[in-house]
Amino acid sequence: MSDPQSTGFMKLNVSKLMHAALLFVLTFSLAFAPTVPVNAQGRLPIVRDAEIEGLLLDYARPIFKVAGLNRKGIEIILVNSPSFNAFVDGRRIFVNTGALLIAQTPNEIIGVIAHESGHLAGGHQQRIRDQIARSRTIAIVGALAGIGAAAAGSAMGASGATAAGGGLANAAPSVATRALLSYRRSEEITADRAAVKYLNATGQSAKGMLTTFKRFSQQRALSGVRGDPYWSSHPLPRERIALMEELAKKSKNYNKKDSARLQRRHDMIRGKIAAYTGGAPAVGQAFRDNPNGVGARYGMAISQFLRGDTRRALAGIDKLIAQDKNNPYLYEIKGEIYLAARQPKKAASAFARAVKLDKYKSGIIRGRLGFAYLSTGDSSQMNKAVRELKAAIRTDPNNFAAYTFLSRAYAQAGDVANAELTQAEGYFRGGNVKEAKRFAVRALQKLPKGTPSWQRASDIVKYKTKK
Repeated sequence: MSDPQSTGFMKLNVSKLMHAALLFVLTFSLAFAPTVPVNAQGRLPIVRDAEIEGLLLDYARPIFKVAGLNRKGIEIILVNSPSFNAFVDGRRIFVNTGALLIAQTPNEIIGVIAHESGHLAGGHQQRIRDQIARSRTIAIVGALAGIGAAAAGSAMGASGATAAGGGLANAAPSVATRALLSYRRSEEITADRAAVKYLNATGQSAKGMLTTFKRFSQQRALSGVRGDPYWSSHPLPRERIALMEELAKKSKNYNKKDSARLQRRHDMIRGKIAAYTGGAPAVGQAFRDNPNGVGARYGMAISQFLRGDTRRALAGIDKLIAQDKNNPYLYEIKGEIYLAARQPKKAASAFARAVKLDKYKSGIIRGRLGFAYLSTGDSSQMNKAVRELKAAIRTDPNNFAAYTFLSRAYAQAGDVANAELTQAEGYFRGGNVKEAKRFAVRALQKLPKGTPSWQRASDIVKYKTKK
């Protein structure tokens, strides 16, 4: 992908490598050999995209409601990884972009979300933590550290780390480790049953979950994997498929298909992910059976934009807009193309249209509108830039790029004090307390004492990092 700050598909990093082992244990993946998705810095490569996040919200909300999770502030986070995987951590469901790209229908991803919701509603994560706490032995700790190290090493391509991790895991007594993994297998089956219950309650089919299970079973067979059932962190494919097939086919919704509108939106995010992660070849591969469909055309237009062919990209997006004039994300991409073409005024017009049409009121799109005003370099546009970027941060406090752009807008408007305060708040929100304090001290020297802005800067300066 190109510079993440210059597109709607933005990267940021969260989590620490020190949690890798625990995160592995708490990975409730539909994959049968899950790994911790970490990069070379030991962090999850998280991505932000208004269109994908909006679609996942529409997938999840009915499930969350029947699962009793709609009032618990559950978040769905995108992980930039090509593998088909999903897991829970705290009140967050992490879904790999690879899962969205591989899934042919919305129902497959809805099934994934239903499964993970079953873990959250069942309190499985806390119960696994309790199980670990009850098994406070060197054997268990040694095994978990080994598994985590192996997963992290494998993801980073570090063969030595993988070997060392495997050695640590093998050194632990097998009885204790098998007991913990067996406990996890029972939780997976419980989550499967809960998922089917939620899908039935929302009038949706469980066929997508079954399709996912069969896909993994085939991949496992083709790769020649033959695992010890006690060491598998999930039930064996044949066991899970048999149970899922029985449960799914009992439902009156089994043959119910996703709506054409939902399928169209799903195809479009698949085209976007393919374009950003692999360009035109990946788009062609993803839609080899439907090269003229909306997903393929959307993905190709984005691919053309990413390789600098703004003329053809705009032509492709305009054709899509002619067929779907109220799609905010087409105008969002159009704004990005105009920014790349160094036409910020036209970009602002496109983003403004996207903001107006966006029913989710995404802070990401609002932030891009503010950035377009900022990019004009016109001092008369800085108040608009400040207004939109402040609104973006209010809506989405984790839109880290918006803090930087807002700081620049303040600076161009001559408000250096608020420029430094905003930079401090951005660093603080991102976890860089040292830099946050540095900018907050500078802001304090310029802000009128006792004002709300002065107090915010003072709070950052006085903040003490928890041990």
